[in-house]
Amino acid sequence: MMVIPAVDLRGGRCVRLRQGRPEALTVFSDDPVAVARAWAAEGAPRLHVVDLDGAFAGTPKQAGLIEEIAKGIPVPVEAGGGLRTLEAIETLLRAGARWAMLGTRAALDPEFLAEACRRFPGRIIVAVDASEGKVAVDGWTQRLDISAVDLARRASQAGAAEVLYTDIARDGTQTGPNLTSTAAVAAAAGLPLLASGGVGSVEDLRRLALIPGVIGAVVGRALYTGAVDFKQALAELAQC
Repeated sequence: MMVIPAVDLRGGRCVRLRQGRPEALTVFSDDPVAVARAWAAEGAPRLHVVDLDGAFAGTPKQAGLIEEIAKGIPVPVEAGGGLRTLEAIETLLRAGARWAMLGTRAALDPEFLAEACRRFPGRIIVAVDASEGKVAVDGWTQRLDISAVDLARRASQAGAAEVLYTDIARDGTQTGPNLTSTAAVAAAAGLPLLASGGVGSVEDLRRLALIPGVIGAVVGRALYTGAVDFKQALAELAQC
């Protein structure tokens, strides 16, 4: 199972939020490109890069920085945040991202999701961000009346490459992932699934690795605080 470092961008800095709340922000570096290069040098199989400004605004805001990261490291990048048009997706992919992550519009517009998957085969990851089982959009500020499981099924039907499942209540807390919900979403999707939210130890990663369909875990705060030793995690999870 992959251990994927998260590089979240806000105001040109590398930050982490707690439960998606912009007021609960911790800055970990003023140089996200250097952070990305460091994770790549330590053996990251890929990087998870999110334009938080774009997620809140509904349109990409950190495109130049994402391009600098994607073209400046030798590992693939999955990136997202504010991708609400086909043109924005194409721009991101041309900038060097291997995968584009779609959240809000994928949840709101099934036809858009299907067209994105058709136009960019193998390069669309659907971000299933959920609070109490319901999908949250617009930078996690609004909750829809659609379940995480149903959106995962929709992603599969549309032809997405992967699903990224995040339990918002756990995100940035290091209190452990929601294993039950992760398993349910993975089963519904029938696609390779990336788990996110709550990882606080290597043991959490081991538990995620036991869930059928989970191919990787996105880890943020726990890596930056040292709660998870990256090299240890890579070594132990390489066999999972």
